[in-house]
Amino acid sequence: MDNQLKYEIDQSVENALNEDLLLGDPTTDILFPDGIVGKASILAKSTGILCGSYVASRVFDRVDSSVEIEWFLSEGDSFVGKDEASVAQVSGSISSILKAERTAINFLQHLSGIATETKAYVDAVATYKTQILDTRKTIPGLRHLQKYAVTIGGGKNHRKNLSDGILIKDNHINMAAKNGDDFKSIICKTLQDSPNGLKVEVEVSNIDEVVMALDAGADIIMLDNMEPNQMKEAVVIIDDNALTEASGGINLDNVVAVAETGVDFISIGALTHSVSALDYSLEII
Repeated sequence: MDNQLKYEIDQSVENALNEDLLLGDPTTDILFPDGIVGKASILAKSTGILCGSYVASRVFDRVDSSVEIEWFLSEGDSFVGKDEASVAQVSGSISSILKAERTAINFLQHLSGIATETKAYVDAVATYKTQILDTRKTIPGLRHLQKYAVTIGGGKNHRKNLSDGILIKDNHINMAAKNGDDFKSIICKTLQDSPNGLKVEVEVSNIDEVVMALDAGADIIMLDNMEPNQMKEAVVIIDDNALTEASGGINLDNVVAVAETGVDFISIGALTHSVSALDYSLEII
């Protein structure tokens, strides 16, 4: 984990704790003075991939640096949670543990859900050359954490932000067309003026647009909401002269059929925008 990600995690932790502890925790303050110490277990109650252990640890540390947490699994490890398996033990001030509990578990369950879902897609297409990508369909303020969770699940990150690459989508094409630019000239203009090192990707929806994007010299061609037979035809036409990405309406029921077309990448917004959280709880012992 690089220093930039650690910084971004600390910012997210700070924001989340400010949200939850804005005016303190009178319930805990009344019932448990600071001198009371004890232990708690973090229990996994569903099966999946552990992700967010570092983030959860930072939550406890931010609330009280004297609280200690021991993880029994490493980031990315699989577990079976049907028997409420203990994944960590927290020791220290009961007051501090209770104040950090919800924020730590919120991060842990959300990020583990993303990693688990991503791994399901990665495993499904493991025998094919295609790679699973995320998208920018993320929860505002949590993109860096969500994309980190995708990598823990074995996926790859698409653009982390708009400056990471050039992607000409349908709205760009439609608006440029109103100004008199045709499909091919839009791509040529973008290739000519793109900053050094940035790949130019263009979204296409039919075979005619595939041919035009290829002729214009696009680096990556996104096959948007195409049927697998159309994707397969597009991959044959492109023939390694550009990278190919499938996008739109892809789920675990059809991801193998998409991978069979030979595309290089499959991008899936559902990895981050609507994933189900894994079930964890914290229990005082």
